[in-house]
Amino acid sequence: MSRLLVLFDLDNTLVDRRETVADWSAEFTARHGLDGEERAYVLGMVAERAYPSTFEVIRAHYRLPMSPEELWRTYCADIVASVSCPDEILDGLDELRGAGWRVGVATNGAVDIQRAKLRTAGIAERVDGIFVSEEADARKPQRRHFALAAARCGAVLGDGGWMVGDNPINDIGGGRSAGLHTIWVSDSRSWPLADRGPDHTVPHARAAIDHLLLHGADHAKATA
Repeated sequence: MSRLLVLFDLDNTLVDRRETVADWSAEFTARHGLDGEERAYVLGMVAERAYPSTFEVIRAHYRLPMSPEELWRTYCADIVASVSCPDEILDGLDELRGAGWRVGVATNGAVDIQRAKLRTAGIAERVDGIFVSEEADARKPQRRHFALAAARCGAVLGDGGWMVGDNPINDIGGGRSAGLHTIWVSDSRSWPLADRGPDHTVPHARAAIDHLLLHGADHAKATA
């Protein structure tokens, strides 16, 4: 029986980035004596994505004495120290691999912080492969991103599989374009786009895992 592939997004799918970054922005602005309005600016700078270049802009905007590299290192350390993955999701990743799935992470972002988060959260040791966009300048929703992530798991897109994520364009649209079935982690949101949407919608990643385990059991019966 062939092993089914599933790729998971990281931020706001396996781990909660929104709350972590919001807490960080509050601590950062307090540390540097900035007010609430400035907190909104800083949060806006890192909310969608954060790279070392982001801190070049923040440093120049506030004329901070630290170098951009030092600000980036501190940001990474602060975020990594706060990141966690719920036990039920970690257990679910183990259950998927135990059921014969190839499990991978497909994430946009900077290599150093994303891989550090995966290690600290206990995810890295529970998956077959990890691909971070900066490693080969291939960002979701580009098909190449999904192909490289599948390859890290010893799979190819042509064999099919699933993509699980919270971003309608990057994860769901990109996964569909790559030929994958899709599960949208909605976090109680309504589907925001005019297209047909994901193959399946769930409130959180554990529910996606439960759906995949059921699908895998059905697949095993069909191929037995």
